[in-house]
Amino acid sequence: MRIGVVIPVYNERELLARSLDRVQATPTPTRPDGGACERVIYIIDDGSTDGAREIAQELGKREGVRTSLAEKNQGKGAALRRGFEMALGDGCDAVIVQDADMEYDPADHATALAPILDGRADAVIGTRFLGQTHRVLYYWHAVGNKLITRTSNTLSNLNLTDIECGTKAFTGDVLSRLQLREDRFGIEPEIVARLARMRLPVEGGPARRVRIYEVPVSYAGRTYEEGKKIGWRDALSALRCIVTYNLF
Repeated sequence: MRIGVVIPVYNERELLARSLDRVQATPTPTRPDGGACERVIYIIDDGSTDGAREIAQELGKREGVRTSLAEKNQGKGAALRRGFEMALGDGCDAVIVQDADMEYDPADHATALAPILDGRADAVIGTRFLGQTHRVLYYWHAVGNKLITRTSNTLSNLNLTDIECGTKAFTGDVLSRLQLREDRFGIEPEIVARLARMRLPVEGGPARRVRIYEVPVSYAGRTYEEGKKIGWRDALSALRCIVTYNLF
């Protein structure tokens, strides 16, 4: 079984190599029967101007690592779409997202992928609010996240706790059916909305809903001084995406 790890990157010169080191130092998850999985890591540079692009190009020489370099910045969503396309083209059976800023710990990959590897789930959404360690930061970010998640749940009829969590994993089949459009951080609520509406064919029977699981992940968030990029405009965009992709 082949697992793809997609790492979107924008201006993370100081952290990119360390982030890749942590992913590669983390044991590759195994199947429930103990069988080994192959891991391919996709570094998707989104037009970095701080030297991360050149670092990504060099890191792509490592075994099991592939890179894609954009000429200009387009946004996290655009980077993820390119990474997903590469992983599907390589025949990955499951794909997980790992941000390059080290806010999320690759040690959680095994937990996030477990419901997919044992056949329970078609997609897994991480959550920072169900018991794992997380850094204490901005109160109003938490308020905004709850508003966004509750609005999404109201329209999608899902009961998630953290739709903006960067840790998301999918089977290759589900990922191939996600026709994503958003270029920036709106990709997160778009993914959730499309998963909620997706139906998978069943041989000899009616199509079924996507089986979505939620798993707790640790979170070491950054301050704006440390390089955090998401802002209030992205919150407004998230609400727009929730309405657009759940109702239209």
